[in-house]
Amino acid sequence: MVAVRPGDAEAALARRDPSRNVVLIFGPDTGLVHERAEGLVRRAVPDAHDPFALVRLDGDDIAADPRRLIDETSTIGLFGGERVVWVRAGSKNIVPALQPVLAGRCDALVVVEAGDLKKGAPLRALCEGAPNALAIACYADSERDLARLADTMMAEAGLAIDRDARELLVSLIGGDRMASRGEIAKLALYARGQQKVTLEDVRTIVGDASALALDDVVDCALAGEPKAAAAALAKAYGAATRPDAVLGALLRGLTALHQMALAVAAGSSPDHVIGNARPQVHFSRKPKLEKALRALDPDLCLKAMLAVDDAILAARRNAPLAPAICERAVLLVAQQAGRRRPA
Repeated sequence: MVAVRPGDAEAALARRDPSRNVVLIFGPDTGLVHERAEGLVRRAVPDAHDPFALVRLDGDDIAADPRRLIDETSTIGLFGGERVVWVRAGSKNIVPALQPVLAGRCDALVVVEAGDLKKGAPLRALCEGAPNALAIACYADSERDLARLADTMMAEAGLAIDRDARELLVSLIGGDRMASRGEIAKLALYARGQQKVTLEDVRTIVGDASALALDDVVDCALAGEPKAAAAALAKAYGAATRPDAVLGALLRGLTALHQMALAVAAGSSPDHVIGNARPQVHFSRKPKLEKALRALDPDLCLKAMLAVDDAILAARRNAPLAPAICERAVLLVAQQAGRRRPA
């Protein structure tokens, strides 16, 4: 079986064994899938506009005419060098077109770009089981991946980025590599002429509707405002935010609030605690955070964290009920905070 672990994907693509002439790149992060496919093609073909060296095929076309792929892979390049056939898989089955390519000799590189393929899907199983193919899955970037991407792109633009600014940037991007690159490039363009990208630069220029909606849900819930929390949750769902993302953000918010509540319980003022928080709390969020600190003491924060953690597990075990489980957890936290908030 020739399936590449996600963490080894970049190395496998950079040092591809020439005998593995079919490379399937797939996964839920379509931006990363395309970026890796394009990078592999560029390494193999210096001139992407040379029609004799690079052929682009639509998956649905070769599904209708399977012989088309074997004809293209059997063609010898006019000026020598490796010939690349780049296939964008669609909704139709291209396994019959790929099978003869994998069964015989193939002098071309076949790059297949596909969407999210579950384990056991025919195309994925075919490439994972073939000794002359690679199957590379592309999943959403981790926080470390996003931080590395931000540092690299900022360095290429001749900029540094403050630690707090990077932390906020990473929290606002992710899910799709191309979209993340776009946001970082936009930020670098905005900061051109500066030496460093600051926290305010990120707040000003990086926009993510789902992230902003998450902030609203968390802030309203912790501040003890059930109606506002329910309205914010509806907006979050409208921005295609997943229930698990909402619950994860709520748990992170409670964890941070717990640390702040411990400091307040030890004698610090809420204003001092909020002012010294890292990453810095945006001024627009401070009023609700102050309400939350008045409403939830460390013990209540801990109980709420455990309840939300249970909700995350329940949502994972029962995906169809995840939105309802998420809404119940959000409202429970908001109601608990609302009961304890001083009048």
